[in-house]
Amino acid sequence: MRAPLQEGAFPFPVKYGYSVIGLVEGGRDAPVGQTVFCLHPHQDRFAAPMMAFRPVPKGVPPARAVLAPFMETALNIVWDAAIAPGDRVAVVGAGLIGCLVAYLCARIPGADVTLADPNPARRDVLAGWGCDLVAPDALPGDQDVVIHASGRPEGLARALDCAGLEARVVEASWFGRQDVAVPLGGAFHSRRLRLVSSQVGRIPANRQARWTTARRLDMALRLLADPLLDRMFSGESAFERLDRDYGTILSDPDTLCHRIRYAP
Repeated sequence: MRAPLQEGAFPFPVKYGYSVIGLVEGGRDAPVGQTVFCLHPHQDRFAAPMMAFRPVPKGVPPARAVLAPFMETALNIVWDAAIAPGDRVAVVGAGLIGCLVAYLCARIPGADVTLADPNPARRDVLAGWGCDLVAPDALPGDQDVVIHASGRPEGLARALDCAGLEARVVEASWFGRQDVAVPLGGAFHSRRLRLVSSQVGRIPANRQARWTTARRLDMALRLLADPLLDRMFSGESAFERLDRDYGTILSDPDTLCHRIRYAP
């Protein structure tokens, strides 16, 4: 006889992770031996339908390709932000998503990009990222586009504060069930700011006629060819040690993307 479930308990095992790179070992009409990406929890072996796999392009190492869903999110944010050549762009929050957004924005011709984060060690890691790196209180004003990715209410307040007249402010953070106080007083209305939400679950409306999620993911994988992106990995653990390492990984403020490696 099973004991009754306690409040908050799960009647099934919880699986973590959703970014897996591996080799196809078999399957009907499967590309055996091909390196592929799949959105799937951490497992050393699993079966999934062919449509769930996307090929990893040549020139993108498998160890870097695990960034694919995060680059896909960053790409969608840049689309939602509608950044144009020559724009002044501020990105608030140098977490994994904020870093990748700034990376993409800095490669738009003529864009003047500033990435802000309160952690000086994080800013040191990103030296040579292609954009200015500053503390949040040093962000320049009069920005054409501001992208908030810090996940903190004070970061959103700073994003609104540095936006220029009729600028677009894109909220890319995930607050879950947290209530967030948005400072819509002061100069918010007089500067006619536009606050836009971005979420990777949908392709922006002006691209839906031509882009599918598969095409977007393929593009994200292609964008991972730059070795500079290896700076996004703040550590690595063996799969066999996850039960001991996972808590520390999640609680470490220096964690960006912690890679899990499976035994061959």
